[in-house]
Amino acid sequence: MIWNKIMGEFIDVIEFTDSSNNTMVWRFERHGNEIKNGAQLTVRESQVAVFVNEGKIADIFGPGMYTLETKNLPILSTLQGWVHGFKSPFKAEVYFVNTRRFTDLKWGTKNPIMMRDKEFGAVRIRAFGSYVIRVVDPGTFVREIVGTDDHFTTEEVSEQLRNMVVSRLPTILGESGIPVLDMAANQEQFGQFIANKLKPEFMGMGLELVQLLIENLSLPPEVEQALDKRTQMGVLGDLGKYQQFQAAEALAAAAQAPGGAAAQGMGLGMGMAMAQQMGGMMGGGQPAQAAPAAATPPPLPQETKYHVAVNGQQQGPFGTAELQRLASGGQLTRDTLVWTAGMAAWTKAGEVAALASLFAAVPPPLPPA
Repeated sequence: MIWNKIMGEFIDVIEFTDSSNNTMVWRFERHGNEIKNGAQLTVRESQVAVFVNEGKIADIFGPGMYTLETKNLPILSTLQGWVHGFKSPFKAEVYFVNTRRFTDLKWGTKNPIMMRDKEFGAVRIRAFGSYVIRVVDPGTFVREIVGTDDHFTTEEVSEQLRNMVVSRLPTILGESGIPVLDMAANQEQFGQFIANKLKPEFMGMGLELVQLLIENLSLPPEVEQALDKRTQMGVLGDLGKYQQFQAAEALAAAAQAPGGAAAQGMGLGMGMAMAQQMGGMMGGGQPAQAAPAAATPPPLPQETKYHVAVNGQQQGPFGTAELQRLASGGQLTRDTLVWTAGMAAWTKAGEVAALASLFAAVPPPLPPA
């Protein structure tokens, strides 16, 4: 009776139920680490129970229900020297190790990583993402990482794992030889490449790196701006033809403005010069050279002639000499309407830049008496 009473004070049911999402290892609490012979051990799915005796890992139990006896505690029985079995309570620490996947653990570079890219040369990149781990070797994990911690969570190891990822990343990037643009375009495959490189180091801690995701891979802002410019150039294609198109658009707009004929001639010359220069630089890296002078002089430019509205009647067209005579005689003033080919509508002579010289020597009208 006394022995049964004493035995009733010892632990006879060992189990662990976890409602948290970050507990990796939990030590079963009991007074004096004493467990009754024949106690019931329940290990649930995604759990492993590790028995530790005097600081040494003894027996490890996977999912299932066990009655703790000599036959299923071979290592612990050997350590405690029970040659003929044991009937009395025994001492051991029991650690429940959670073997499920721990997801959404974050990693990221605090400072830019310097690397040499085949296309851009030396560049600095930043990266961040998440990773997934699980315990695959409970004994190694308890021995190397957990120690005597009675409640070990992901927060206690995530910083170390993050530093491991970030510290190895420059070496892995250099070994990959993958251009930066290809990394950004294939982040899922590149994340798997990094995970495969890091798996051996995680295994040394009893962990499996199940997955590593790259959520962002970015270059410095000034490099991204340069890439945007290069993309714009690629979209435009032949810059020489683009400049010619722009010049043609400018000429069409100039022809609709007052003084269109004069502006058209000036715009044509500037547009052609710009197109030729840009075409030469795109073709050979140097501005296009002027063509050699022809043996025969080009034809003389044609004089622009204007129609003039005099006393409500259209007269002309008049050349520069006739327009000067009309201006001197007062028949052509700054308010007189004129028109020539290329002008959208009749316009006051004083608003046409090509006719400004006609009124330079003509005095303004006398003020009223």
